[in-house]
Amino acid sequence: MLLFYVRHGEPTYNPDELTYLGHMQAMAVCKRLALFGVDKIYSSPCNRALQTAEPLAKMLHQEITTLDFCNENEAYRDFSVDDPSYGRRFWCYLIPRIKRMFVSEEVRKLDREWYHYPGFPENRFKEGVERVAKETYAFMESLGYRHDAEKNCYQAIRPNDDRVALFAHEGFGNVFLSTLLDIPYPIFCTRFGMHHSGLSVIEIKEDQEGYAIPQALMVGNDGHLYKEGLPLNYYGNKF
Repeated sequence: MLLFYVRHGEPTYNPDELTYLGHMQAMAVCKRLALFGVDKIYSSPCNRALQTAEPLAKMLHQEITTLDFCNENEAYRDFSVDDPSYGRRFWCYLIPRIKRMFVSEEVRKLDREWYHYPGFPENRFKEGVERVAKETYAFMESLGYRHDAEKNCYQAIRPNDDRVALFAHEGFGNVFLSTLLDIPYPIFCTRFGMHHSGLSVIEIKEDQEGYAIPQALMVGNDGHLYKEGLPLNYYGNKF
């Protein structure tokens, strides 16, 4: 199975919709996915994600299934903290002092229970990890792969070559992909990035004994933007 994870195109957050550039990005990534072929299309219920998925659904004459657990608002509730430097709540992985904690030896040694580190400000990290893990594993099982926590991999209960696309967000995607890949969240969110319409490809291929170790073939790839001549914006630097 191939899982295509797509971050939505450039949005305005209020109202929740894509900008003109965001629609162009959505068309570019959906044209790319249509060439691959996609068997199932899923999306966060947020409008910016649905609008990014719509071109693919139209191209392939398929329906979009919404997954409530992919909602960015819930991810923000669980993975944001109050920070004096911003004067409001903000994503934990974007706050410099939290990022430095995430890469510290003290947090690394806690591995899967990284959220017990006493230096973090008041947070809902544990609740967020457990919520997304429960839903992620249920989603993967519905696709034919049951998570085995002891082996850090998946058992193929319905082996398949399906190609599945999920359109969602960066904040949610950090915890979803880290869960799917059995990588502690602090490591994933500080080492990988996803720009608007970025495409991540996860291959889930079982061995002769029926176990699969998901492998990220690419994370946040934006080759479709090059292809269509659309601007690239890396932290404010346009290329």
